[in-house]
Amino acid sequence: MKKIKFDFSSLKETRWHDYVVRFVFGGLCTAIAGVVAKYYGPGIGGLFLAFPAIFPASTTMIENSEKRRKAEVGEDGTVRGRLAASIDASGTVLGCIGLVAFALVVWKVLPGHNAYAVVAAAIVSWASVSYFLWALRKS
Repeated sequence: MKKIKFDFSSLKETRWHDYVVRFVFGGLCTAIAGVVAKYYGPGIGGLFLAFPAIFPASTTMIENSEKRRKAEVGEDGTVRGRLAASIDASGTVLGCIGLVAFALVVWKVLPGHNAYAVVAAAIVSWASVSYFLWALRKS
């Protein structure tokens, strides 16, 4: 089984306008989540906050980056870009399932307990569930 590692080399490949698009798109999604929260309450609004603010922008950046890299060598990178984006999407799904574990721990344990300890336990549960699902998918 491979170890999880950080690879910061891709930061050099991202153009500044990709970050601007991500920031604007994320801000727009966050504002929409605020409107939803105003009308339907913070519980429902929170569901719309993290996922749509980050996922579409990052997936688009990944696809465009792969297309650009292939175009530099004179090839069409459409298929490779979509494949890279789909791999990112599968990781996002695993992380979202881990966030459900985080939310359940906070929801059920927070009343009557130390907030710092509960959040720490929730982070451990998120990381554990996400890692377990990742390892299960890899095997």
